[in-house]
Amino acid sequence: MTLQSEVVRPGRVDILGMPVDRLNMDETIRLLELFVNERKPHLVVTADAAGIVQAQSDGEWNAIFKNADLATADSIGVIWAAKRKGTPINERVSGVELVDRICALSADKGYRIYFLGAAPGVADLAAEKMKLKHPGCNIVGSRHGYFPPESDTVVAQEVALTKPDFLFVAMGIPRQEKFIRATESIIGAPVSMGVG
Repeated sequence: MTLQSEVVRPGRVDILGMPVDRLNMDETIRLLELFVNERKPHLVVTADAAGIVQAQSDGEWNAIFKNADLATADSIGVIWAAKRKGTPINERVSGVELVDRICALSADKGYRIYFLGAAPGVADLAAEKMKLKHPGCNIVGSRHGYFPPESDTVVAQEVALTKPDFLFVAMGIPRQEKFIRATESIIGAPVSMGVG
Protein backbone atom coordinates (compact mmCIF):
# COMPACT_ATOMS: atom_id res chain seq x y z
CA MET A 1 0.00 0.00 0.00
CA THR A 2 1.36 3.42 -0.93
CA LEU A 3 1.09 6.42 1.33
CA GLN A 4 -1.19 8.08 -1.22
CA SER A 5 -3.74 5.30 -0.79
CA GLU A 6 -4.16 6.43 2.83
CA VAL A 7 -6.01 9.51 1.56
CA VAL A 8 -9.32 8.81 -0.12
CA ARG A 9 -9.13 10.56 -3.47
CA PRO A 10 -12.55 11.15 -4.99
CA GLY A 11 -11.08 11.23 -8.46
CA ARG A 12 -10.42 13.89 -10.99
CA VAL A 13 -12.51 15.90 -13.35
CA ASP A 14 -11.39 16.66 -16.90
CA ILE A 15 -11.52 20.37 -17.74
CA LEU A 16 -10.57 20.95 -21.39
CA GLY A 17 -8.38 17.86 -21.25
CA MET A 18 -6.66 18.86 -18.00
CA PRO A 19 -7.16 16.63 -14.94
CA VAL A 20 -8.14 18.49 -11.76
CA ASP A 21 -8.37 16.70 -8.41
CA ARG A 22 -11.65 16.89 -6.52
CA LEU A 23 -10.12 17.31 -3.06
CA ASN A 24 -11.06 19.85 -0.41
CA MET A 25 -8.46 21.81 1.56
CA ASP A 26 -8.12 19.33 4.43
CA GLU A 27 -7.77 16.36 2.06
CA THR A 28 -5.19 18.28 0.06
CA ILE A 29 -3.14 19.07 3.17
CA ARG A 30 -3.21 15.41 4.23
CA LEU A 31 -2.04 14.33 0.77
CA LEU A 32 0.78 16.91 0.77
CA GLU A 33 1.97 15.60 4.14
CA LEU A 34 1.99 12.09 2.70
CA PHE A 35 4.04 13.38 -0.24
CA VAL A 36 6.58 14.78 2.25
CA ASN A 37 6.76 11.41 4.00
CA GLU A 38 7.46 9.66 0.69
CA ARG A 39 10.65 11.76 0.35
CA LYS A 40 10.51 11.86 -3.46
CA PRO A 41 9.66 14.86 -5.68
CA HIS A 42 5.99 15.65 -6.30
CA LEU A 43 4.74 18.49 -8.49
CA VAL A 44 1.54 20.28 -7.47
CA VAL A 45 -0.36 22.46 -9.95
CA THR A 46 -2.79 25.07 -8.64
CA ALA A 47 -5.15 25.05 -11.60
CA ASP A 48 -6.96 28.19 -12.60
CA ALA A 49 -8.92 28.84 -15.79
CA ALA A 50 -6.10 30.82 -17.43
CA GLY A 51 -3.60 28.01 -16.83
CA ILE A 52 -5.97 25.43 -18.29
CA VAL A 53 -6.54 27.58 -21.38
CA GLN A 54 -2.80 28.20 -21.77
CA ALA A 55 -2.18 24.44 -21.68
CA GLN A 56 -4.21 24.14 -24.89
CA SER A 57 -1.48 25.90 -26.89
CA ASP A 58 1.71 25.06 -24.97
CA GLY A 59 2.62 21.40 -25.41
CA GLU A 60 5.29 21.33 -22.69
CA TRP A 61 2.96 22.94 -20.13
CA ASN A 62 0.15 20.58 -21.22
CA ALA A 63 2.33 17.53 -20.52
CA ILE A 64 3.53 18.89 -17.17
CA PHE A 65 -0.05 19.63 -16.10
CA LYS A 66 -1.31 16.18 -17.14
CA ASN A 67 1.52 14.47 -15.27
CA ALA A 68 1.34 16.53 -12.08
CA ASP A 69 0.96 14.53 -8.88
CA LEU A 70 -1.84 16.83 -7.77
CA ALA A 71 -3.85 19.58 -9.46
CA THR A 72 -6.01 21.68 -7.16
CA ALA A 73 -8.98 23.82 -8.23
CA ASP A 74 -7.62 27.33 -7.77
CA SER A 75 -10.41 29.39 -9.33
CA ILE A 76 -14.15 29.76 -9.34
CA GLY A 77 -14.05 29.17 -13.12
CA VAL A 78 -12.63 25.68 -12.58
CA ILE A 79 -15.22 24.99 -9.85
CA TRP A 80 -17.99 26.15 -12.20
CA ALA A 81 -16.73 24.01 -15.11
CA ALA A 82 -16.55 20.91 -12.91
CA LYS A 83 -20.12 21.48 -11.72
CA ARG A 84 -21.32 21.91 -15.32
CA LYS A 85 -19.74 18.55 -16.16
CA GLY A 86 -21.66 16.88 -13.34
CA THR A 87 -18.52 16.17 -11.29
CA PRO A 88 -18.52 18.98 -8.75
CA ILE A 89 -15.53 20.11 -6.76
CA ASN A 90 -16.88 21.20 -3.41
CA GLU A 91 -14.18 23.66 -2.42
CA ARG A 92 -11.65 25.99 -4.01
CA VAL A 93 -8.10 25.05 -2.97
CA SER A 94 -5.93 28.04 -3.80
CA GLY A 95 -2.17 28.20 -3.78
CA VAL A 96 -2.23 31.22 -1.46
CA GLU A 97 -4.33 29.37 1.12
CA LEU A 98 -2.16 26.25 0.79
CA VAL A 99 0.99 28.27 1.47
CA ASP A 100 -0.59 29.73 4.59
CA ARG A 101 -1.75 26.33 5.87
CA ILE A 102 1.64 24.70 5.17
CA CYS A 103 3.45 27.53 6.98
CA ALA A 104 1.17 26.97 10.00
CA LEU A 105 1.97 23.25 9.88
CA SER A 106 5.67 24.04 9.59
CA ALA A 107 5.51 25.86 12.91
CA ASP A 108 4.16 22.67 14.51
CA LYS A 109 6.00 19.99 12.55
CA GLY A 110 9.21 21.66 11.45
CA TYR A 111 8.64 21.33 7.69
CA ARG A 112 11.40 23.12 5.79
CA ILE A 113 10.02 25.73 3.36
CA TYR A 114 11.67 27.69 0.55
CA PHE A 115 10.11 30.69 -1.25
CA LEU A 116 11.33 31.28 -4.81
CA GLY A 117 10.04 33.88 -7.22
CA ALA A 118 8.61 37.31 -7.88
CA ALA A 119 10.65 40.52 -8.04
CA PRO A 120 13.75 41.05 -5.90
CA GLY A 121 12.73 41.41 -2.26
CA VAL A 122 9.19 40.04 -2.64
CA ALA A 123 9.97 36.43 -1.67
CA ASP A 124 12.01 37.68 1.30
CA LEU A 125 9.10 39.86 2.43
CA ALA A 126 6.61 36.99 2.01
CA ALA A 127 8.86 34.75 4.09
CA GLU A 128 9.11 37.37 6.85
CA LYS A 129 5.34 37.88 6.89
CA MET A 130 4.76 34.14 7.23
CA LYS A 131 7.28 33.94 10.08
CA LEU A 132 5.41 36.74 11.88
CA LYS A 133 2.02 35.16 11.25
CA HIS A 134 3.19 31.66 12.17
CA PRO A 135 5.97 31.92 14.79
CA GLY A 136 8.27 28.95 14.45
CA CYS A 137 7.56 28.53 10.73
CA ASN A 138 10.73 26.95 9.36
CA ILE A 139 11.50 28.98 6.24
CA VAL A 140 14.97 27.88 5.18
CA GLY A 141 15.44 30.29 2.30
CA SER A 142 14.01 32.72 -0.21
CA ARG A 143 15.14 34.14 -3.52
CA HIS A 144 13.72 36.31 -6.28
CA GLY A 145 12.61 34.71 -9.53
CA TYR A 146 14.14 37.17 -11.96
CA PHE A 147 16.62 34.93 -13.73
CA PRO A 148 16.68 33.45 -17.24
CA PRO A 149 15.92 29.77 -17.89
CA GLU A 150 19.64 29.28 -18.65
CA SER A 151 20.29 29.86 -14.93
CA ASP A 152 17.75 27.27 -13.72
CA THR A 153 20.41 24.70 -12.80
CA VAL A 154 22.51 27.17 -10.81
CA VAL A 155 19.46 28.44 -8.91
CA ALA A 156 18.27 24.87 -8.31
CA GLN A 157 21.65 23.99 -6.82
CA GLU A 158 21.35 26.99 -4.45
CA VAL A 159 17.87 25.89 -3.36
CA ALA A 160 18.95 22.25 -2.97
CA LEU A 161 21.51 23.25 -0.33
CA THR A 162 18.63 24.19 2.00
CA LYS A 163 16.94 20.76 1.68
CA PRO A 164 13.35 22.06 1.57
CA ASP A 165 10.33 19.84 2.19
CA PHE A 166 8.13 22.41 0.42
CA LEU A 167 9.25 24.62 -2.46
CA PHE A 168 6.83 27.44 -3.37
CA VAL A 169 7.63 28.96 -6.77
CA ALA A 170 6.05 32.25 -7.93
CA MET A 171 7.23 32.94 -11.47
CA GLY A 172 3.90 32.79 -13.30
CA ILE A 173 2.24 29.92 -15.14
CA PRO A 174 3.80 28.02 -16.92
CA ARG A 175 7.36 29.25 -16.23
CA GLN A 176 7.19 28.15 -12.58
CA GLU A 177 5.98 24.63 -13.41
CA LYS A 178 8.58 24.27 -16.17
CA PHE A 179 11.26 25.30 -13.67
CA ILE A 180 9.98 22.78 -11.12
CA ARG A 181 9.87 19.90 -13.60
CA ALA A 182 13.29 20.71 -15.06
CA THR A 183 15.00 20.96 -11.66
CA GLU A 184 13.12 18.54 -9.39
CA SER A 185 15.90 15.95 -9.58
CA ILE A 186 18.43 18.58 -8.45
CA ILE A 187 16.36 20.18 -5.69
CA GLY A 188 14.70 16.99 -4.47
CA ALA A 189 11.91 18.75 -2.56
CA PRO A 190 9.10 16.31 -1.75
CA VAL A 191 6.51 18.99 -2.64
CA SER A 192 7.05 21.72 -5.23
CA MET A 193 4.15 23.98 -6.11
CA GLY A 194 3.64 26.93 -8.42
CA VAL A 195 1.96 29.75 -6.53
CA GLY A 196 1.92 32.82 -8.73
